[in-house]
Amino acid sequence: MRIRHSVSSLIAALIVPTICGAFITYFVWSAFTGPRGFEELGAVRARLQIRHAQLASLVTRRKRLQHRIHLLEPGSVDPDMLEEVARNQLMEGIPGQVAVPRSAVH
Repeated sequence: MRIRHSVSSLIAALIVPTICGAFITYFVWSAFTGPRGFEELGAVRARLQIRHAQLASLVTRRKRLQHRIHLLEPGSVDPDMLEEVARNQLMEGIPGQVAVPRSAVH
């Protein structure tokens, strides 16, 4: 009887620490291998670096387009930009149509 009582008290005393250990093990495992764990951190940093490069490219393109728009604003139209836009519009006429640019006559 005494052995049975000591074994049951030992088992009762180990239940809570065993459950807590299982929870801790699960959360530590999840921290390393989960979808937001340490193993995924390298892949996330690589994707972030790619996105930063794409953002820099888009910012550069946007600045270039803003500059071109500024050159076409009323009151300050750049003649070279106006000629470039006109040529592009004329060259993109009807499908099958050929536009031959003429050289400037002096």
